Amino acid sequence: MIDDTVNPVLRVAPADPAVAAAYFRASLAFHADVSDVAAALAAGGDPGFVLVDSRSTESWDQGHIPGAVHLPTALIPEQAERLLDKAVPVVTYCWGPGCNGATRAALALAELGFRVKELLGGFEYWAREGLAYGTWRGEARRDPDPLTAPAAGECGC
Repeated sequence: MIDDTVNPVLRVAPADPAVAAAYFRASLAFHADVSDVAAALAAGGDPGFVLVDSRSTESWDQGHIPGAVHLPTALIPEQAERLLDKAVPVVTYCWGPGCNGATRAALALAELGFRVKELLGGFEYWAREGLAYGTWRGEARRDPDPLTAPAAGECGC
Protein backbone atom coordinates (compact mmCIF):
# COMPACT_ATOMS: atom_id res chain seq x y z
CA MET A 1 0.00 0.00 0.00
CA ILE A 2 1.30 3.48 -0.91
CA ASP A 3 1.69 5.95 1.93
CA ASP A 4 -0.26 8.99 0.68
CA THR A 5 1.38 11.20 3.31
CA VAL A 6 4.78 10.95 1.57
CA ASN A 7 5.21 13.01 -1.57
CA PRO A 8 5.84 11.24 -4.90
CA VAL A 9 9.53 12.19 -4.92
CA LEU A 10 10.22 10.41 -1.64
CA ARG A 11 7.93 7.38 -2.01
CA VAL A 12 11.10 5.57 -2.99
CA ALA A 13 13.86 6.74 -0.67
CA PRO A 14 17.05 8.22 -2.16
CA ALA A 15 19.90 5.77 -2.54
CA ASP A 16 22.66 5.42 0.00
CA PRO A 17 25.32 8.08 -0.80
CA ALA A 18 27.95 5.47 -1.74
CA VAL A 19 25.51 3.72 -4.08
CA ALA A 20 24.48 7.07 -5.57
CA ALA A 21 28.12 8.08 -6.11
CA ALA A 22 28.83 4.80 -7.92
CA TYR A 23 25.75 5.25 -10.12
CA PHE A 24 26.55 8.85 -11.09
CA ARG A 25 30.24 8.04 -11.67
CA ALA A 26 29.15 5.24 -14.00
CA SER A 27 26.72 7.56 -15.78
CA LEU A 28 29.56 9.97 -16.57
CA ALA A 29 31.54 7.07 -18.05
CA PHE A 30 28.70 6.46 -20.53
CA HIS A 31 27.63 10.01 -21.45
CA ALA A 32 29.04 13.31 -22.66
CA ASP A 33 27.13 16.56 -23.00
CA VAL A 34 26.98 19.01 -25.88
CA SER A 35 28.85 21.78 -24.06
CA ASP A 36 31.76 19.52 -23.16
CA VAL A 37 32.01 18.10 -26.68
CA ALA A 38 31.83 21.60 -28.19
CA ALA A 39 34.54 22.86 -25.84
CA ALA A 40 36.82 19.91 -26.62
CA LEU A 41 36.38 20.41 -30.37
CA ALA A 42 36.85 24.20 -30.13
CA ALA A 43 40.11 23.85 -28.17
CA GLY A 44 41.89 22.89 -31.38
CA GLY A 45 44.14 19.93 -31.96
CA ASP A 46 43.13 16.38 -31.21
CA PRO A 47 40.16 16.25 -28.82
CA GLY A 48 41.04 12.66 -27.87
CA PHE A 49 37.82 11.18 -29.26
CA VAL A 50 35.99 10.80 -32.54
CA LEU A 51 32.40 11.92 -32.94
CA VAL A 52 30.10 9.52 -34.86
CA ASP A 53 26.78 10.57 -36.39
CA SER A 54 24.72 7.37 -36.54
CA ARG A 55 21.82 8.75 -38.64
CA SER A 56 20.80 8.26 -42.26
CA THR A 57 22.39 10.14 -45.17
CA GLU A 58 19.27 12.29 -45.49
CA SER A 59 19.53 13.28 -41.83
CA TRP A 60 23.28 13.92 -42.14
CA ASP A 61 22.63 16.20 -45.13
CA GLN A 62 19.97 18.08 -43.15
CA GLY A 63 22.53 18.89 -40.44
CA HIS A 64 25.52 17.36 -38.66
CA ILE A 65 28.21 18.36 -36.19
CA PRO A 66 31.37 19.55 -37.97
CA GLY A 67 34.17 17.01 -37.78
CA ALA A 68 31.84 14.07 -37.13
CA VAL A 69 32.23 10.79 -38.98
CA HIS A 70 29.04 9.68 -40.72
CA LEU A 71 28.46 6.03 -39.85
CA PRO A 72 24.80 4.94 -39.81
CA THR A 73 24.08 2.34 -37.15
CA ALA A 74 23.17 -0.33 -39.70
CA LEU A 75 26.63 -0.01 -41.27
CA ILE A 76 28.65 -0.22 -38.04
CA PRO A 77 29.28 -4.00 -38.20
CA GLU A 78 30.79 -3.81 -41.67
CA GLN A 79 32.49 -0.37 -41.64
CA ALA A 80 33.45 0.63 -38.08
CA GLU A 81 36.80 -1.14 -37.98
CA ARG A 82 37.77 0.40 -41.31
CA LEU A 83 36.71 3.96 -40.37
CA LEU A 84 37.57 4.11 -36.67
CA ASP A 85 40.59 3.34 -34.49
CA LYS A 86 39.81 1.16 -31.44
CA ALA A 87 42.46 3.07 -29.48
CA VAL A 88 40.42 6.30 -29.79
CA PRO A 89 37.22 6.70 -27.74
CA VAL A 90 34.03 7.28 -29.72
CA VAL A 91 31.12 9.60 -28.90
CA THR A 92 27.92 8.70 -30.74
CA TYR A 93 24.96 10.94 -31.51
CA CYS A 94 21.63 10.77 -33.25
CA TRP A 95 18.71 13.23 -33.43
CA GLY A 96 18.02 14.01 -29.79
CA PRO A 97 16.70 12.84 -26.46
CA GLY A 98 13.57 11.36 -28.04
CA CYS A 99 15.66 9.00 -30.17
CA ASN A 100 17.69 6.00 -29.02
CA GLY A 101 19.73 5.71 -32.21
CA ALA A 102 22.91 6.90 -30.48
CA THR A 103 22.36 4.25 -27.80
CA ARG A 104 22.00 1.54 -30.45
CA ALA A 105 25.13 2.80 -32.22
CA ALA A 106 27.07 2.89 -28.94
CA LEU A 107 25.99 -0.68 -28.20
CA ALA A 108 27.06 -1.88 -31.65
CA LEU A 109 30.46 -0.20 -31.28
CA ALA A 110 30.98 -1.51 -27.73
CA GLU A 111 30.19 -5.03 -28.94
CA LEU A 112 32.99 -4.60 -31.51
CA GLY A 113 35.45 -3.58 -28.80
CA PHE A 114 35.32 0.23 -29.03
CA ARG A 115 35.30 2.47 -25.95
CA VAL A 116 32.23 4.63 -26.39
CA LYS A 117 30.07 7.36 -24.88
CA GLU A 118 26.73 8.73 -25.98
CA LEU A 119 26.17 12.46 -26.60
CA LEU A 120 23.28 13.61 -24.41
CA GLY A 121 20.79 15.67 -26.41
CA GLY A 122 22.23 14.66 -29.76
CA PHE A 123 22.10 16.89 -32.81
CA GLU A 124 18.95 18.62 -31.52
CA TYR A 125 20.70 20.10 -28.50
CA TRP A 126 23.81 20.94 -30.52
CA ALA A 127 21.64 23.10 -32.78
CA ARG A 128 19.50 24.44 -29.92
CA GLU A 129 22.61 25.69 -28.13
CA GLY A 130 23.38 27.82 -31.20
CA LEU A 131 26.45 25.86 -32.26
CA ALA A 132 27.48 25.78 -35.93
CA TYR A 133 26.58 22.69 -37.93
CA GLY A 134 27.09 21.49 -41.46
CA THR A 135 24.39 20.81 -44.06
CA TRP A 136 24.48 19.76 -47.69
CA ARG A 137 24.33 23.51 -48.48
CA GLY A 138 27.19 24.49 -46.16
CA GLU A 139 27.48 25.77 -42.59
CA ALA A 140 24.40 26.85 -40.64
CA ARG A 141 23.65 28.09 -37.14
CA ARG A 142 20.47 28.82 -35.20
CA ASP A 143 19.99 31.41 -32.50
CA PRO A 144 20.51 29.77 -29.10
CA ASP A 145 17.30 28.52 -27.51
CA PRO A 146 16.96 30.32 -24.15
CA LEU A 147 15.35 27.22 -22.67
CA THR A 148 18.39 25.02 -23.35
CA ALA A 149 21.41 27.28 -23.86
CA PRO A 150 22.99 29.22 -21.00
CA ALA A 151 22.56 32.99 -21.36
CA ALA A 152 26.14 33.63 -20.20
CA GLY A 153 27.61 31.17 -22.71
CA GLU A 154 28.52 28.64 -19.99
CA CYS A 155 26.22 26.93 -17.53
CA GLY A 156 28.85 26.77 -14.82
CA CYS A 157 28.25 23.11 -14.07
